[in-house]
Amino acid sequence: MMRYKEEKEAKKEAFRKYLESSGVLDALTKVLVSLYEQNEKPFSALEKYLESSGVLDALTKVLVSLYEQNEKPSSALEFVQQKLGGPTVSEYEKLQAEISDLQTKYNELLVTHEETCKEVWFVQQKLGGPTVSEYEKLQAEISDLRTKS
Repeated sequence: MMRYKEEKEAKKEAFRKYLESSGVLDALTKVLVSLYEQNEKPFSALEKYLESSGVLDALTKVLVSLYEQNEKPSSALEFVQQKLGGPTVSEYEKLQAEISDLQTKYNELLVTHEETCKEVWFVQQKLGGPTVSEYEKLQAEISDLRTKS
């Protein structure tokens, strides 16, 4: 019986070291500290909040699932993220690249739009179009669009 307890404790300690070396404990600690700082409430209130919102239960289930894996995944942090429904690291990086590409395209479209507005204004001027103040309003709209991006 004593040997069984020792083996169980050794297995728990090995699992704790695995979680620590893979960054899971550090990530969970950062999340908890961040939540604590945002709430500025006593830690017991935060603990009650995490429990009532199901966070502790979800984390417990994921960690138990990870503990019960015969072969530990190479990235415990990615395992936890997948089980909690978050994107994997590669999915996140892909989304970040997509955001960057879309921002570049948006900026290019703004430049094209500005050039087109200038061309339209010049044509309208030849045909008796908008005044300079109307043109300045268009430029202000373009500037507003840029600040929103």
